[in-house]
Amino acid sequence: MLNRIKRMLIKEFLQMFRDTRMRIVIFGMPVIQLVVLSFALTLDVSNISTAVYDQDNSMSSRELAAEFSSSGYFEITDYISSDAHMAEKLDTGSVRVVIRIPPDFEQKLLSRSTASLQVIADGTDSNTASIVFSYVSQIISRYSGEKLRERMVSLFGPQAVPVEIVIEQRAWYNENLESRYYYVPGLIGVMLLLVSIVVASIAIVREKEMGTIEQVMVTPIRKIEFVLGKTVPYLSTGDIVMTCMFIIALIIFGIHIKGSVLLLYLLSGVYLAGNLGIALLISVSAHTQQQALLTAFFILMPAVLLSGFIFPIHNMPVAVQYASYLNPMRWYMDILRGIIMKGVGAHALMKAILWQALLAVSFLIIATYRFRKTLD
Repeated sequence: MLNRIKRMLIKEFLQMFRDTRMRIVIFGMPVIQLVVLSFALTLDVSNISTAVYDQDNSMSSRELAAEFSSSGYFEITDYISSDAHMAEKLDTGSVRVVIRIPPDFEQKLLSRSTASLQVIADGTDSNTASIVFSYVSQIISRYSGEKLRERMVSLFGPQAVPVEIVIEQRAWYNENLESRYYYVPGLIGVMLLLVSIVVASIAIVREKEMGTIEQVMVTPIRKIEFVLGKTVPYLSTGDIVMTCMFIIALIIFGIHIKGSVLLLYLLSGVYLAGNLGIALLISVSAHTQQQALLTAFFILMPAVLLSGFIFPIHNMPVAVQYASYLNPMRWYMDILRGIIMKGVGAHALMKAILWQALLAVSFLIIATYRFRKTLD
């Protein structure tokens, strides 16, 4: 048995790496896409093109505009003087945000009244707009809590400073809320899904089209040995690709694995095994490589969308949430974030580990059962 599996593995490795283009696809494309997409996919917003509509033109309004400019989030590119000019700037997209300071801004501050400020953001990108409003709240809070307090004390004495409730905010695991810690591990899961399903799904179909599957069928090799021979090469290749991506994530993006590296590799192997089970199911069911590839891409999109990588699972309809239980990538996302960002162990990830293992075993068993050593 071991000798038959060994021969099967040698054949599969030779067939996999014989084509130079296939080697580039397997090892090069995931790393390149990880780097490009990690820079492209980000929730961090900076250098927001901003126009200031200062109707007060006072020392306080200029100080406030300087606070926005020095924050690093807003880049003041224009000063406007009318409502029509403001509408034109937003319509053409030359600015994304307009800060409108009313004429009585400083007067209300000096009279210790509530001063108003209008911030108009381009809502065509709702995510950016919501982040902009969050940045504005932080800047206004800092301005009123520091600069304005100093000025009020200088004018009215210490009694002008009201009693305040100080809120201390802290984000665990990602203190600065940098999106790279969220997206880079997720992209590693996506790339592993892409490599394991798309590349492996054409494994058996390619042999059907080339006619070499008949040579395998007449050998005494059993179905489980055939499945192992098709799975192990892609499993080991996936580990190599994953290692390359983790090295890139560390060198370029500074992503450290806080938890157990051994546990991460073990559970990544289970994840790859489940994906390869799906790929073999596609492969044994399809008759041409085109059918296998189309089926693989048909599975990839729902797998990514229902994994929690882009959209939170708890925001989805209940029926869709239950459907996502059958998605190996959903549980791998929990495992990646738990081990890489939180540094937790197997106990905290037990639910994800059990579901991941169950899906991997189920898909491999079904793929073994579906394989037939006969031609239709």
